Amino acid sequence: MPKVYVGNLADSVTSEDLFIHFSRAGEVVAALAITDKATGRCRGFGFVEMAEFADVPIALGLLNHTVLKGQSIRIEPDQSTKNGKARNRAV
Repeated sequence: MPKVYVGNLADSVTSEDLFIHFSRAGEVVAALAITDKATGRCRGFGFVEMAEFADVPIALGLLNHTVLKGQSIRIEPDQSTKNGKARNRAV
């Protein structure tokens, strides 16, 4: 499933906020706002998994630089995996 990286998130953003925001661009399979273990607040970034690859460019065009909880978010295709394998993985 295709994933997008979402940056510049406000510290009050939740995974549910991301799920709802990205649902405007297509079917969302999962959304995760990365949180600080000590405070439970968002660390400023997260990931959204879309149902279809075709939804990624829609999300980029429709939602990049939109405001979520008072901050303009930045969206990029997730580059943490390539050909199904994690980057920087020990062999």
